[in-house]
Amino acid sequence: MYALVYAAKYCQNPHPNYGRTQCLGAAADKFAGAAMPSVRYRRRANSALWIEIPVNAETEKVKIYRGLKDICFDRSPTTFIDGKAGVLRYRGYSIHDLAEHSGFEETAYLLLHGELPNRVELASFAQQLNDARGLPKPIYDVMELVKDAHPMDVLRTAVSAIANFDDETTDNSPEATLRKGIRLTSQVPSIVAAHHHIRSGREPISPSDRLGHAANFLYMLTGEEPSSNAAQLMDTDMVLHAEHGSNASAFTARVVTGTEANLHASITAAIAALSGPAHGGAAENVMRMAQEIGDPANAAEYVKHRRQNREAIMGFGHRVYRAEDPRARHMRDGVKRLSEEMGDPIWHEILQAVVDAMKPYARHGVNVNVDFYAGVVYFLIGIPADLFVPIFAVGRVPGWTVQVLEQMENNILIRPRLHYTGPAARDYVPIEQR
Repeated sequence: MYALVYAAKYCQNPHPNYGRTQCLGAAADKFAGAAMPSVRYRRRANSALWIEIPVNAETEKVKIYRGLKDICFDRSPTTFIDGKAGVLRYRGYSIHDLAEHSGFEETAYLLLHGELPNRVELASFAQQLNDARGLPKPIYDVMELVKDAHPMDVLRTAVSAIANFDDETTDNSPEATLRKGIRLTSQVPSIVAAHHHIRSGREPISPSDRLGHAANFLYMLTGEEPSSNAAQLMDTDMVLHAEHGSNASAFTARVVTGTEANLHASITAAIAALSGPAHGGAAENVMRMAQEIGDPANAAEYVKHRRQNREAIMGFGHRVYRAEDPRARHMRDGVKRLSEEMGDPIWHEILQAVVDAMKPYARHGVNVNVDFYAGVVYFLIGIPADLFVPIFAVGRVPGWTVQVLEQMENNILIRPRLHYTGPAARDYVPIEQR
């Protein structure tokens, strides 16, 4: 492979009669010292001197996009994100409209089917979710074996294991994949709740067939029917977390799908990616930060100290959003309401004091994100901190499923390159001579 280059541009004096050898040498030096014998030259009609430089893995000039930032690797009709303006839409619908007027079941249907359901379609979909809440008995045995592991590791293991009990596991047709995604949407919250009881030495609580998706999850987790406010907040939280484009876990699911693996394999991999603190750990870290601050009066000094030490403020900043995360406002209002209901307003006051202290940094694109408030909501509901990330997974299954379905539509193995920066070619030296 050769690259055609105008040689004169690399000469000190770009005169048409400038020496051929000098121009070739200058151009070759520019291209990583390409060897002169391998350089070809030719003149065009205008008599200008051009050269053909050999391009290979050692001499090619490439631009590195670390983290694939701002790279669009495919098209998607599902989620629109404008990070500068702070806009998020599912299938064209504003996240604000969905958070305020929709519910998780309706939003999940929208993501998976592309349109909002009518009453009959929504009732049928809700019944499908309800029917899939139970777990095969061997899954409880698996969770017992690994009960002392982190809940995300248990969830990953259980989802992988449950594939063995799904009759359609190896069927990668879009219809079967959709059905499996609906089942996993119900099974994942059941796994999270069941493991919480198993590790505490209690029997798992059977799901309720009277409660909606979010309320049933809280019931299975706590053993008590949640207040309408708590159930509504969890429902809103699941709507807000249901899908978010090509984030790390969704991209992982697509990579696995690109190998023609099945949905359970892709979701298992997505859960593994979400378990990393750089992707899913913000909510837990925000609650820890609020506990460290302890009092709203301490927030300004806490922020000042961390900024001076170039340390991050948990719950601020986002890989995509430069404006405020559009999902954040809905959890902010929820924290205030739930704090008042619980008679424990200090956590909302601490968070608001941190927001006030961080206002000078907003012009630099460091704004509050959805997880800043989510962790306190979970805490007020009585959920242990190590379940904050699994709750993220509970709401994200429909999003992962639609990402897998999209990848399957026009599947291709996702195989980016790495630019080699190691030693040049060298001769092997026998061990006796080293």
